[in-house]
Amino acid sequence: MRDEGLAVAKAAARAAALARRAGSCGDRGERVAAHVLADCAPPAGAVVSGFWPIGDEIDVRPLMVALSALGHRLCLPETPKRGLPLVFRHWMPGEALVAGRFGTSHPVGEVVVPDFVLVPLLAFDRKGNRLGYGAGYYDRTLAAMPGAFRLGCAFACQEVEAVPVGPHDERLDAVATEIGVIGMMR
Repeated sequence: MRDEGLAVAKAAARAAALARRAGSCGDRGERVAAHVLADCAPPAGAVVSGFWPIGDEIDVRPLMVALSALGHRLCLPETPKRGLPLVFRHWMPGEALVAGRFGTSHPVGEVVVPDFVLVPLLAFDRKGNRLGYGAGYYDRTLAAMPGAFRLGCAFACQEVEAVPVGPHDERLDAVATEIGVIGMMR
């Protein structure tokens, strides 16, 4: 797909995904946590990056609290200026956050490199493709972390037949939803 056509397809897919996700939010974070812990838990000692939900994103905070209780070191992303990858900062449940770019929140702890990344998204397909918000932060970041496990976190209604993808889009290893963990077919 040519760049212009890809941009148009992604913009349409984002609008549809935001509409589909609207109203899907609710207290489903506990279900996501239970599925991840049962079917796709990070290995012992893994540094896990989560995300502080914005808008109506799925809430992974219950999972982060559970992983902390299991002894995992946690971090949250800081969104730098456009064109740069995310910066991950150490965080523990209950620690204060500061306001970041695009409505995000992040801690001020030391910079760490995660082994297991919880990735927010607007839409995903069974091939491991994800549609983000369009700034490329996670794609740049994941490209620089080829060994990190990439677990998309979303509502089940965010699954689509096919996500429009380009050459710089990074794939997920799995997606956790409120109804289970989906391994990706590549």
